Amino acid sequence: MSMTSSQSVSTLAPADGARPPSLSRWLQHNQHKLVLPGLFLVALLIFAFSAPGFFSLDNQLNVSRQSVYLMLVALAQLIVLVGGGIDLSVGTIVALSSISASLTMSGLYQNGEGSAEWAIAMGTGAALLVGAVVGLLNGIGTAVLRIPSFMMTLGMSSVVFGVALYLSGGVPIYGLPQEFGQAFGYGYFLGIPSPVLVVLLAIAAVYVLLEWTRYGRHLYAIGGNPRAATLSGVRTERATIMAFVLSGVLSALSGVLLTARLGTGEASIGTTFPLESIAACVIAGAALTGGVGRTLAVVAGTFLIVMVQNGMNLMQIGAYAQTMVVGALLIFAMAFSKK
Repeated sequence: MSMTSSQSVSTLAPADGARPPSLSRWLQHNQHKLVLPGLFLVALLIFAFSAPGFFSLDNQLNVSRQSVYLMLVALAQLIVLVGGGIDLSVGTIVALSSISASLTMSGLYQNGEGSAEWAIAMGTGAALLVGAVVGLLNGIGTAVLRIPSFMMTLGMSSVVFGVALYLSGGVPIYGLPQEFGQAFGYGYFLGIPSPVLVVLLAIAAVYVLLEWTRYGRHLYAIGGNPRAATLSGVRTERATIMAFVLSGVLSALSGVLLTARLGTGEASIGTTFPLESIAACVIAGAALTGGVGRTLAVVAGTFLIVMVQNGMNLMQIGAYAQTMVVGALLIFAMAFSKK
């Protein structure tokens, strides 16, 4: 009888190697997955009690509009990060694209050279071309000249900012067609704000590019192990250059939409975008070492940052303190996002 009892106990008791993991072990193993939802929960709880009107429909629509510009830059940053690089020039690309679009539009429109639609099309094309050229230079410097992307884009950001100041003289550029702001700043299409519609199309394009195309798979492979990707037949230099070009174009698109919103071209816009775009990607789980990052998660990370800034505005917290909070979020995400 005692032997039977002993055998039944031994069959019920789990072996040492089969013990269920404790809660602390589970949290430690999955903490990188909990950073974003955890920050969302904390932010919502804080603003629910401290920010009047935070959950109103008008305010949430305002958050959606405000997130457009940073979201485009965060998507640009994601493409480069997935490939194992980093782009610190995204903010100055936004500024230079704003200046380029404004100078082109105001020049054509004020001189009567074509319609307002023609001036808008040419200005937008000039801005996107500027972003592509800067991205191309970043890509060549990183992939061909083997300059670390951190140093290459840091140096390029200084060059681009200097060019923006030289072209604008350090003053805002006016004289843009009213149709520009009406269409891309405050306009609606099918009941959706035009900037929101543009960013939705950009999100879909980046999602398809990274998740469903051969180029996306190659980019993840390059970020994960560049040497292995090269030995597997991936043309790493071309893929890296293309990543920076796409980053430049998306950043320039953000500059165009921001110019339409402001009604002027300015060299001072976009200064906080490098930090905020990196923070949005890291909070969303993207790795600074490359090979990791998902589009929809970065969308959520961007929305979190803009939501936090909006909540702090409602709480009447100053811009300097807001910059400190974004930096703290980045440090927190880096500390707890490791597997």
